[in-house]
Amino acid sequence: MAGPLTGVKILDLSAVIAGPMATGLLADQGADVVKVEPIGTGDLCRWLGPNHKGLGAMFAAVNRNKRSIALNLKSAEGKAVLLDLAKTADVFVQNFRPGAIQRMGLGYDVLKALNPRLIYVSMSGFGQDGPYAKRRVYDPVVQAMSGFADSQKDKTTKAPQLIQSIACDKVTALTAAQAITAALFGRVASGEGQHLTLNMLDATIAFLWPDAFYNYALLDNPAPPSPDFADFYGIMKVRDGWITTITLSDDEFGDFCRAVNREDIKADPRFADVFKRMANAAALKAAFAEAVANFTAAEIRAKLEAEDVPHAVVQTRDQVADDPQVVHNAQIVVREHPVAGRLRGVRPAARFGGLPSDERLPAPLLGQQTDDILREIGRSDADIAALRAGGAAA
Repeated sequence: MAGPLTGVKILDLSAVIAGPMATGLLADQGADVVKVEPIGTGDLCRWLGPNHKGLGAMFAAVNRNKRSIALNLKSAEGKAVLLDLAKTADVFVQNFRPGAIQRMGLGYDVLKALNPRLIYVSMSGFGQDGPYAKRRVYDPVVQAMSGFADSQKDKTTKAPQLIQSIACDKVTALTAAQAITAALFGRVASGEGQHLTLNMLDATIAFLWPDAFYNYALLDNPAPPSPDFADFYGIMKVRDGWITTITLSDDEFGDFCRAVNREDIKADPRFADVFKRMANAAALKAAFAEAVANFTAAEIRAKLEAEDVPHAVVQTRDQVADDPQVVHNAQIVVREHPVAGRLRGVRPAARFGGLPSDERLPAPLLGQQTDDILREIGRSDADIAALRAGGAAA
């Protein structure tokens, strides 16, 4: 069964995570993604984390089902190849700093003239213009500026903290993948392409807004500030590990108290209803933590499961692959890479009917499909040899 995006051609000049993860999701859904990389090092992400012969684990996770062509876009010959590729592409994705792609002679107006149906995607850290547009950006910078670090602050010291994952990159990737699909759908009716722009700062603030910013939403009729939503949950120590639980409804709250044999918590007037529990969230968390402290992880899991209380025992990363639900979902898979050997990875999270969830192509080596891609745009073997000899392709 073909993927839902079979027949869509994407020209991907993006690097590191936000852009490549976005196009990787679309590649998983059937799109033909041609990854354009600079000669030499290629995408910097190839060299981040564990690596074998130019294939890094992080790179492999977001670049499966793609083909790689290595081009020198500073050369006239290399740029000419890219323009030829753009003539038949449906989507063009780049995440250079604002202004750089125009200086390369590959801006939207240039490619639109060649291909009016092209969806041209410009991803950036802060936006295409404005006071911070030209700044170099990585995920922790956006975490600090967007309110993410403040939302993770230590409740005792009030020190802001960075979440230990490149969450802003990945949120931007998800936003971009959805927007690209919407633009492709819109093109069916209009027949025209468009310039789609998005940035990490906007995507992250939008992601945080529903819960982390709810105290900043009501301007005309402000209510007393509510505790942060995150105050209603946390990690609690048990005798041999850690657990988390969250009880929003009255029934869930009562079920938790019954599970841990603490009817006194349920009877406490500070926690009489959801509004009072919200107002006294810190005290409630402390009471819950004290209530579970003397149980083992297995004991508290059994009790909370019996009462249908939302909960989880905290698992280390090396335990996740063996979790019974993860195993049942077949989310983590092992594939054979022709160069790196066995690679543990994940299948696409969304399933489309009977679409096989395995990869069509392993993550490519730098320039692995250069010759094949050049032949597809009509370059002869002699042309390809000349491009290689002149340093325009590799």
